[in-house]
Amino acid sequence: MTSSTATRSSNHSRTLQLVQTAMFAALMMIGANIASFLIIGGVPITLQTFFAILAGMLLGKRQGAIAMLVYALIGLAGLPVFAKFSGGLDTILSPTFGFILSFILVAYIVGYIVEKYPSKVGFVVAGLAGLVFNYVFGTNWMYAAYKLWFSAPEGFSYKMAWAWMVVPLPKDLILAVLAGLFGYRLKPILQRQNS
Repeated sequence: MTSSTATRSSNHSRTLQLVQTAMFAALMMIGANIASFLIIGGVPITLQTFFAILAGMLLGKRQGAIAMLVYALIGLAGLPVFAKFSGGLDTILSPTFGFILSFILVAYIVGYIVEKYPSKVGFVVAGLAGLVFNYVFGTNWMYAAYKLWFSAPEGFSYKMAWAWMVVPLPKDLILAVLAGLFGYRLKPILQRQNS
Protein backbone atom coordinates (compact mmCIF):
# COMPACT_ATOMS: atom_id res chain seq x y z
CA MET A 1 0.00 0.00 0.00
CA THR A 2 1.47 3.38 -1.02
CA SER A 3 1.63 6.26 1.45
CA SER A 4 -1.04 8.23 -0.48
CA THR A 5 -3.37 5.21 -0.41
CA ALA A 6 -2.74 4.77 3.32
CA THR A 7 -3.44 8.48 3.89
CA ARG A 8 -6.69 8.30 1.90
CA SER A 9 -7.72 5.19 3.85
CA SER A 10 -6.89 6.88 7.15
CA ASN A 11 -8.83 10.03 6.16
CA HIS A 12 -11.80 7.91 5.07
CA SER A 13 -11.74 6.03 8.37
CA ARG A 14 -11.59 9.28 10.39
CA THR A 15 -14.42 10.81 8.38
CA LEU A 16 -16.55 7.71 8.88
CA GLN A 17 -15.89 7.81 12.63
CA LEU A 18 -16.94 11.48 12.79
CA VAL A 19 -20.13 10.74 10.87
CA GLN A 20 -20.96 7.79 13.12
CA THR A 21 -20.25 9.83 16.27
CA ALA A 22 -22.49 12.65 15.03
CA MET A 23 -25.19 10.14 14.04
CA PHE A 24 -25.34 8.64 17.54
CA ALA A 25 -25.35 12.09 19.16
CA ALA A 26 -28.34 12.91 16.91
CA LEU A 27 -30.06 9.62 17.77
CA MET A 28 -29.71 10.53 21.46
CA MET A 29 -31.39 13.88 20.77
CA ILE A 30 -34.29 12.12 19.07
CA GLY A 31 -34.45 9.39 21.72
CA ALA A 32 -34.54 12.01 24.49
CA ASN A 33 -37.72 13.57 23.18
CA ILE A 34 -39.56 10.94 21.18
CA ALA A 35 -41.59 9.94 24.24
CA SER A 36 -40.45 12.36 26.94
CA PHE A 37 -43.94 13.77 27.39
CA LEU A 38 -44.49 10.64 29.52
CA ILE A 39 -43.11 11.52 32.95
CA ILE A 40 -43.21 9.27 36.02
CA GLY A 41 -42.10 10.82 39.31
CA GLY A 42 -40.08 13.45 37.48
CA VAL A 43 -38.35 10.84 35.29
CA PRO A 44 -39.08 11.24 31.53
CA ILE A 45 -39.63 7.99 29.64
CA THR A 46 -37.10 8.09 26.78
CA LEU A 47 -35.14 5.86 24.38
CA GLN A 48 -31.75 7.27 25.40
CA THR A 49 -30.52 4.18 27.24
CA PHE A 50 -31.23 2.08 24.13
CA PHE A 51 -29.14 4.40 21.93
CA ALA A 52 -26.33 4.70 24.51
CA ILE A 53 -26.12 0.89 24.63
CA LEU A 54 -26.10 0.66 20.83
CA ALA A 55 -23.40 3.34 20.60
CA GLY A 56 -21.09 1.25 22.77
CA MET A 57 -21.83 -1.91 20.82
CA LEU A 58 -21.49 -0.48 17.33
CA LEU A 59 -18.88 2.25 17.77
CA GLY A 60 -16.77 0.62 20.46
CA LYS A 61 -16.00 1.78 23.98
CA ARG A 62 -13.96 4.87 23.09
CA GLN A 63 -15.93 6.23 20.13
CA GLY A 64 -19.27 5.32 21.75
CA ALA A 65 -18.34 7.22 24.91
CA ILE A 66 -17.20 10.19 22.79
CA ALA A 67 -20.56 10.22 20.96
CA MET A 68 -22.38 10.35 24.31
CA LEU A 69 -20.03 13.08 25.55
CA VAL A 70 -20.72 15.12 22.40
CA TYR A 71 -24.46 14.76 23.06
CA ALA A 72 -24.03 15.89 26.69
CA LEU A 73 -21.88 18.88 25.70
CA ILE A 74 -24.34 19.99 23.03
CA GLY A 75 -27.11 19.99 25.65
CA LEU A 76 -24.98 21.75 28.26
CA ALA A 77 -24.11 24.40 25.65
CA GLY A 78 -27.80 25.32 25.63
CA LEU A 79 -29.35 23.46 22.72
CA PRO A 80 -32.68 21.86 23.69
CA VAL A 81 -31.58 18.24 23.16
CA PHE A 82 -32.23 16.77 26.60
CA ALA A 83 -35.59 15.27 27.62
CA LYS A 84 -38.51 17.68 27.51
CA PHE A 85 -36.50 19.77 25.01
CA SER A 86 -34.30 21.16 27.78
CA GLY A 87 -30.67 22.19 27.75
CA GLY A 88 -28.19 24.56 29.35
CA LEU A 89 -25.73 24.48 32.23
CA ASP A 90 -28.52 24.60 34.81
CA THR A 91 -29.38 21.04 33.72
CA ILE A 92 -26.45 19.92 35.89
CA LEU A 93 -28.60 20.65 38.93
CA SER A 94 -31.52 18.62 37.57
CA PRO A 95 -32.30 15.41 39.49
CA THR A 96 -32.12 13.46 36.21
CA PHE A 97 -28.71 14.79 35.09
CA GLY A 98 -27.08 11.65 36.50
CA PHE A 99 -28.76 9.64 33.74
CA ILE A 100 -27.20 11.94 31.12
CA LEU A 101 -23.76 11.48 32.68
CA SER A 102 -24.29 7.73 32.92
CA PHE A 103 -24.77 7.44 29.14
CA ILE A 104 -21.07 8.21 28.61
CA LEU A 105 -20.03 5.37 30.92
CA VAL A 106 -22.80 3.07 29.66
CA ALA A 107 -21.38 3.29 26.12
CA TYR A 108 -17.86 2.67 27.44
CA ILE A 109 -18.86 -0.31 29.61
CA VAL A 110 -20.96 -1.89 26.86
CA GLY A 111 -18.21 -1.37 24.29
CA TYR A 112 -15.64 -2.92 26.63
CA ILE A 113 -17.79 -6.02 27.26
CA VAL A 114 -18.54 -6.68 23.57
CA GLU A 115 -14.85 -6.30 22.73
CA LYS A 116 -14.04 -9.00 25.31
CA TYR A 117 -17.05 -11.22 24.53
CA PRO A 118 -18.11 -10.70 20.89
CA SER A 119 -20.75 -13.47 20.95
CA LYS A 120 -24.51 -13.00 20.78
CA VAL A 121 -24.75 -13.75 24.52
CA GLY A 122 -21.92 -11.27 25.17
CA PHE A 123 -23.85 -8.54 23.36
CA VAL A 124 -27.05 -9.22 25.31
CA VAL A 125 -25.15 -9.34 28.62
CA ALA A 126 -23.42 -6.07 27.68
CA GLY A 127 -26.79 -4.44 27.01
CA LEU A 128 -28.14 -5.57 30.37
CA ALA A 129 -24.95 -4.50 32.18
CA GLY A 130 -25.25 -1.05 30.59
CA LEU A 131 -28.86 -0.82 31.71
CA VAL A 132 -27.96 -1.79 35.29
CA PHE A 133 -25.22 0.84 35.41
CA ASN A 134 -27.57 3.48 33.96
CA TYR A 135 -30.25 2.76 36.57
CA VAL A 136 -27.87 2.55 39.54
CA PHE A 137 -25.91 5.71 38.67
CA GLY A 138 -28.93 7.74 37.54
CA THR A 139 -31.21 6.76 40.42
CA ASN A 140 -28.56 7.41 43.06
CA TRP A 141 -27.82 10.82 41.51
CA MET A 142 -31.55 11.58 41.50
CA TYR A 143 -31.89 10.58 45.16
CA ALA A 144 -28.88 12.71 46.15
CA ALA A 145 -30.18 15.67 44.12
CA TYR A 146 -33.58 15.57 45.80
CA LYS A 147 -32.01 15.23 49.23
CA LEU A 148 -29.22 17.80 48.86
CA TRP A 149 -30.09 20.59 46.44
CA PHE A 150 -33.46 20.05 44.76
CA SER A 151 -36.84 20.35 46.41
CA ALA A 152 -38.02 16.77 47.03
CA PRO A 153 -41.67 15.71 46.88
CA GLU A 154 -43.33 15.15 50.23
CA GLY A 155 -42.39 11.81 51.78
CA PHE A 156 -39.56 11.28 49.31
CA SER A 157 -37.27 8.37 50.18
CA TYR A 158 -34.65 6.14 48.55
CA LYS A 159 -37.32 3.49 48.14
CA MET A 160 -39.57 5.99 46.35
CA ALA A 161 -36.76 6.93 43.94
CA TRP A 162 -36.41 3.27 42.95
CA ALA A 163 -40.21 2.83 42.80
CA TRP A 164 -40.31 5.51 40.10
CA MET A 165 -37.84 3.45 38.06
CA VAL A 166 -40.10 0.38 38.08
CA VAL A 167 -42.37 1.93 35.43
CA PRO A 168 -39.77 2.28 32.63
CA LEU A 169 -37.90 -0.89 33.66
CA PRO A 170 -39.83 -3.44 31.54
CA LYS A 171 -39.46 -1.24 28.45
CA ASP A 172 -35.74 -0.74 29.11
CA LEU A 173 -35.13 -4.45 29.78
CA ILE A 174 -36.75 -5.38 26.46
CA LEU A 175 -34.85 -2.65 24.62
CA ALA A 176 -31.52 -3.68 26.22
CA VAL A 177 -31.98 -7.25 24.98
CA LEU A 178 -33.11 -6.02 21.54
CA ALA A 179 -30.08 -3.71 21.39
CA GLY A 180 -27.86 -6.73 22.09
CA LEU A 181 -29.44 -8.80 19.33
CA PHE A 182 -29.55 -5.90 16.89
CA GLY A 183 -25.98 -4.82 17.73
CA TYR A 184 -24.69 -8.37 17.25
CA ARG A 185 -26.20 -8.51 13.75
CA LEU A 186 -25.14 -4.99 12.73
CA LYS A 187 -21.57 -4.93 14.13
CA PRO A 188 -19.99 -7.08 11.36
CA ILE A 189 -21.60 -4.88 8.69
CA LEU A 190 -20.14 -1.72 10.26
CA GLN A 191 -16.74 -3.37 10.65
CA ARG A 192 -16.71 -4.20 6.93
CA GLN A 193 -17.60 -0.59 6.06
CA ASN A 194 -14.89 0.75 8.36
CA SER A 195 -12.16 -1.47 6.91
